[in-house]
Amino acid sequence: MVVWIDGVFSGGGVKAFAFVGALEVTEKAGFRFARLAGTSAGSIIAALLAAGYDSDDIKQHMEDLQPKLFMDNKTSFFRFPFFKWLTLYWRMGLYKGDVFESWVRDLLKQKGIESFSDLPPDTLKIVVSDLTRGKMVVIPDDLVDYGIDPLKFSVARAIRISCSLPFFFEPVTLYNQQAEKCVLVDGGVLSNFPVWIFDEQKDLPLRPFLGLQLSSKQQYFKSRKIKNAVDLFHGLFETMKEAHDTKYISKYAASNIIFLPVDQYETADFKLTKEDQEQLMDIGRERAKQFFKRWTY
Repeated sequence: MVVWIDGVFSGGGVKAFAFVGALEVTEKAGFRFARLAGTSAGSIIAALLAAGYDSDDIKQHMEDLQPKLFMDNKTSFFRFPFFKWLTLYWRMGLYKGDVFESWVRDLLKQKGIESFSDLPPDTLKIVVSDLTRGKMVVIPDDLVDYGIDPLKFSVARAIRISCSLPFFFEPVTLYNQQAEKCVLVDGGVLSNFPVWIFDEQKDLPLRPFLGLQLSSKQQYFKSRKIKNAVDLFHGLFETMKEAHDTKYISKYAASNIIFLPVDQYETADFKLTKEDQEQLMDIGRERAKQFFKRWTY
């Protein structure tokens, strides 16, 4: 019997291989996703599931990932490190992100998905951060604020924005209805795990909810020691990223979130070995198995 649920996937870069293992177990347990949401790497997984890919498909495509998909250098006449960093100063990112966006676009197109109009209404929500206005933006819903028809917006473009890790990928620029230039980056800057997105403030939700978070529960809620300016800066950034989500995680954590303890891996380590990838997937499988033994949805 198939049970339809809503799913939310956190950000976490290449650690998203753990999602694949967890999804294998989720599918075998008979669960399928009616609505999906994600931030950064989680937006990739959410979109591929919404397009009709299953865990085996996603595993195959993720195993084909190469660093060149992410590290598309800009064409430059300058060969000296100083000018490289000068370019970073003005363009605000080391890499363009065009190759990555093209890779996502091709995968979605194979399933007939290009714009949000190709998906059932309300199926997919992607979170990005508008640094100019200092607010979270949910694509496609909030695109009307930029004078854009939500249904005509590219799903691959939305994912590209949500994965725009500051200083790594160039940010994406949109213009709001006041003709102000708005700089949009990685959704994880303001909401790395948008479990709030399907909270309709009703006594009874439409269907069971499942969240997948790329960290251990202890890591997410641990206290931070602030001893110097570096610790202060790190604490400020982490608090900015997590404070909004923590309220909702506390609400759902006891029964609806699979925490995947992958903190030993680096978010932007695009040179993971096959062994590392398999270890991440094993973590996902094992944690999901433990979770479903006790989940009373």
